Amino acid sequence: MNDQQLLRYSRHILLPQIGYEGQQQLVNSHALILGAGGLGSPVALYLAAGGVGTLTICDDDVVDLTNLQRQIVHSSASVGINKAESARGTLQAINPEVQVNVIRERSPEAALATLVAAADVVIDCSDNFKTRYALNRACVTARKPLVSGAAINFEGQVSVFDMRNAESPCYHCLFPDMGNEEGMRCAENGVFAPLVGMIGTTQAAEAMKLLLGVGDSLQGRLLLLDVLQMDWRTIRLHRDADCPVCACRETT
Repeated sequence: MNDQQLLRYSRHILLPQIGYEGQQQLVNSHALILGAGGLGSPVALYLAAGGVGTLTICDDDVVDLTNLQRQIVHSSASVGINKAESARGTLQAINPEVQVNVIRERSPEAALATLVAAADVVIDCSDNFKTRYALNRACVTARKPLVSGAAINFEGQVSVFDMRNAESPCYHCLFPDMGNEEGMRCAENGVFAPLVGMIGTTQAAEAMKLLLGVGDSLQGRLLLLDVLQMDWRTIRLHRDADCPVCACRETT
């Protein structure tokens, strides 16, 4: 790291769990973010500000006026611009040290596998089950940790599926694919603006912890948030021995 980076990340470096070596690890890391909307916004902002050296952001959608209520990586000037491109401009203004790669189209599963294989951690900020299942399959195959988040109305959830650990469940173990690709979306159901920030920043924290190798991740746990009651709950998760996605993965 150069002198400017040492100053920029000094409050991280002061933490004994991170230090110089940990911050250098972040600088050398690559995170893949699927979605630059409500969840992807705080994820991308905090990973960039915290010094994760390379971010790849995938989103084929464009910024709409209705997005600005919660998608804080975008501004009014971004309306009509691709969300990944808009996010890159904001992130580079915050931290020009970070390399931001942009994927402007919805990646087919073959391309998704290549993107996942190149990353150190994958953060799912998508809004549909088709993408979530495809991303999960790619992470199982490449044995990459997946940080999954979702938020709708006043409720959200976060978990980590770390395929480097033989005991970790995958996303399919928690939510089996029943062939129904329809999910609840903000456009039809609404979402409380601060909720996506709370879930997204939790995803960012989990991703950075995984990159640093510190603390205990949410692997094997589903963290649930009810904002109306301001109640956080944790549910224990277990690997499905008969899961068609992860049951046959390598364990060595």
